[in-house]
Amino acid sequence: MQSASDRHEYPAHWEADVVLRDGGTARIRPITVDDAERLVSFYEQVSDESKYYRFFAPYPRLSAKDVHRFTHHDFVDRVGLAATIGGEFIATVRYDRIGADGMPASAPADEAEVAFLVQDAHQGRGVASALLEHIAAVARERDIRRFAAEVLPANTKMIKVFTDAGYTQKRSFEDGVVRLEFDLEPTDRSLAVQYAREQRAEAHSVRRLLVPGSVAVIGTGRTPGGVGRGVLGNIRDAGFTGRLYAVNKAFPEDLKELDGVPAHRSVRDIEEQVDLAVVAVPAEYVPDVVTECGEHGVQGLVVLSAGYAESGPDGRERQRELVRHARTYGMRIIGPNAFGIINTADDVRLNASLAPEMPRPGRIGLFAQSGAIGIALLSRLHRRGGGVTGVTGISTFVSSGNRADVSGNDVLQYWYDDPDTDVVLMYLESIGNPRKFTRLARRTAAAKPLVVVQGARHGGAAPQGHTVRVTRLPHTTVSALLRQAGVIRVDTITELVDAGLLLARQPLPTGPRVAILGNSESLGLLTYDACLSEGLRPLPPLDLTTAASAADFHEALSHALADDTCDAVVVTAIPAIGDATTGDAELAQALSSAAERVPGKPVLVVHVELGGLAEALSAAASTAPRAGTAAPRTPGRDHPFRFRPLDFPAEPLPEPTDTDGTTPRLIPAYPAAERAVRALGEAVKYAQWRRDAAEPGKVPEYEDIDEKGAARLIDGLLARGQGLTLGTDETCDLLGKYGIEVHRALHAPTPDGAVDAARTLGYPVALKATAPHLRHRADLGGVRLDLADEEQLRRAYTELTELFGRPEELRPVVQSMAPRGVDTVVRAVIDPAAGAVLSFGLAGAASQLLGDMAHRLIPVTDRDATSIVRSIRTAPLLFGWRGSTPVDTPALEELLVRVSRLVDDHPEVVAVTLEPVVVATHGLSVLGASVRLALPPARDDLGPRTLPTY
Repeated sequence: MQSASDRHEYPAHWEADVVLRDGGTARIRPITVDDAERLVSFYEQVSDESKYYRFFAPYPRLSAKDVHRFTHHDFVDRVGLAATIGGEFIATVRYDRIGADGMPASAPADEAEVAFLVQDAHQGRGVASALLEHIAAVARERDIRRFAAEVLPANTKMIKVFTDAGYTQKRSFEDGVVRLEFDLEPTDRSLAVQYAREQRAEAHSVRRLLVPGSVAVIGTGRTPGGVGRGVLGNIRDAGFTGRLYAVNKAFPEDLKELDGVPAHRSVRDIEEQVDLAVVAVPAEYVPDVVTECGEHGVQGLVVLSAGYAESGPDGRERQRELVRHARTYGMRIIGPNAFGIINTADDVRLNASLAPEMPRPGRIGLFAQSGAIGIALLSRLHRRGGGVTGVTGISTFVSSGNRADVSGNDVLQYWYDDPDTDVVLMYLESIGNPRKFTRLARRTAAAKPLVVVQGARHGGAAPQGHTVRVTRLPHTTVSALLRQAGVIRVDTITELVDAGLLLARQPLPTGPRVAILGNSESLGLLTYDACLSEGLRPLPPLDLTTAASAADFHEALSHALADDTCDAVVVTAIPAIGDATTGDAELAQALSSAAERVPGKPVLVVHVELGGLAEALSAAASTAPRAGTAAPRTPGRDHPFRFRPLDFPAEPLPEPTDTDGTTPRLIPAYPAAERAVRALGEAVKYAQWRRDAAEPGKVPEYEDIDEKGAARLIDGLLARGQGLTLGTDETCDLLGKYGIEVHRALHAPTPDGAVDAARTLGYPVALKATAPHLRHRADLGGVRLDLADEEQLRRAYTELTELFGRPEELRPVVQSMAPRGVDTVVRAVIDPAAGAVLSFGLAGAASQLLGDMAHRLIPVTDRDATSIVRSIRTAPLLFGWRGSTPVDTPALEELLVRVSRLVDDHPEVVAVTLEPVVVATHGLSVLGASVRLALPPARDDLGPRTLPTY
């Protein structure tokens, strides 16, 4: 039998960490000759029934021949993978390539038999499904296109693993055995199954961290002060509903309790199960802590300790080892260098963070990569969610620190179907997997608003502690792609909170029409102007005058909400003269009462230094905390990040309820018109995205596309070498396969050559200089148009050479004239991190100087093509601006779809540029084109589920 070295080197890239169905982790790796003892030990722990299902007969033990066979692989025709936890096998899978006769074979045979064995203790955790994804990916890499499996009919669990995978299958029954055959090419259904399993597994892994039944704080100081002691107090004071333990190896042996919490010298000394460990020890002691936690069965870690990737290369290696070490035991990590996690649910009440007070409970999920920004966001939500705009708090909070393991993607998976979270707010300093983030964001945004602010946008690099894949796309492009996925992109944390509070409290607007009413004409006009700046359609402001009573506000708001020409209402208010306390409460009650009658339209309040009204709105909304309900605090404890205390009415107003008994939506208040309107504008755009997403477009089919012909042409061109920029003829041929006709340009190295080219093309013609510094720069004079005869052509040729130099420097070409129209540019590029992106804009200064480009992820649907044309700021030039003739935008949209199809069908086409594309009244002309071919970057979104590594 051949050894690995005879056939293939050990495939280290097959190693991967995966999240299982219950949220735990396992490592998948190839089985080698060194695994004989592990295999025997694993087999001894498998039940007789499972052994019978695997071998179709009683098989109590493996023979020496079996062990040799199952540990010696060539990694080509015979491959075995194992799922491990703590270095020990919990499941195995193998394939053997077979020929048409069912006997062992080598390539080009493309079928293999596959078989699994899972320890009984780990059955039901999704181990076999994960192994199937990985062994299928390995088989495709080795040119195996089909799996066959023989299963006993009673082995229903394994039959379900195969049938639920989503592959195209064929099933037969013969001689008492079920034979399953299935193709390994990913299908829409197999990818959907994979994504659904990924979501359930990753969401469960985060839930194990956020909803623990017991918590141990490791590194709790013996004396007051310090991070560990502080976090212990925060968890205790928040009223954590589970078991809490203090752990420090320096505790005296006779110490049984600390601050009323059971104290232990090691996690191993705790008799009960520990679900979550909060680690607050110096970095050099963390490995020992991880080992103790893993051996005790701890499910997850929150590592507050610093000294990792943020400190330099040595710290980065320390961070890698931390993740590897924790995953060995099936544990996930938040951190290191994390601020902590919070869950305000009544049945959890966990504050395992450095925040000294438990935030108010609410419906907002909050994620921050930065601890400092996490502090700021919690503080602002606390202030804005209490005494200023009515009570709105958070459901859960995660500060990931260096996010070496758990990332924003994982938390999105959790929030997607979390019934306690209605709105998601995220502060991101880097996006480790933009392709996956975009996919998850699109799905999440279809169910609940997702608001994102990205820091370090212009720094050119991620923070030192973050390890992410490099994207060549500028921030504006990434931002546009996120918006396409339904993400509400804002620029500051103030805007993040403003938008989040509106979306958490009010219904989405059905359109951009805004009614404005209030007791200040000036404030109303400011609001009107702000609406116009945000692209909204404000109605003329209604001035109620400064003498307006609460009844006047109630009547005006009721009338505005009942008006079918209005989609949202902004109420502006300035302080009343004199003692305004009673008036504020009356006004708040009046606005809330009016808003309850038409619950389908959002209402916002703009107030100027009117704390009394905001507090009254809070009370009128019925969910303000009662006086004296703050969480108990230890006397004398203080913290530099303590939230500013707020005063609430001693006797809140009675709680109003809707007719169905539910609590009415809260009315958010803003201190400036611009902030309120900006938040409303984002809500309007998001609501429109939701409506559009409910009816997605389709990718049109065109009969004249020759996909197979293009593939043959690409294969032939790539045979010359990688990283190939095509010549003019090759570019025209390839684009022509997709129905994209390029106006050919003939080289004109001499005046006579230019005349010959013009005779070939036919007059009138254009003469262009194609030198890099003159290309697409008509403003520099390097182009001569509408040359009607030989005399004009020769004169233009002379002018160009006199102005710019010799012909060999100018690289002049002659091209037939195209109908006049609007010059545009179409580009497509495959980014290694974000994927394939289509871009569109007007040619020249609009795109080059002003950056007025629109972007969409490929594949582009017909709806995407329609929207991208209309989304640039200079789009009016295409639709008859200032009396000009509108151009043929349907032809332009078709071109965009055809370019998208080319890049999507052939990922070897890594870059396409069409410039200029002249869009005329009827039809369009592609006057310049370039195409670059290369081997495409690997797409991890089409491969098996894995946790990120670095």
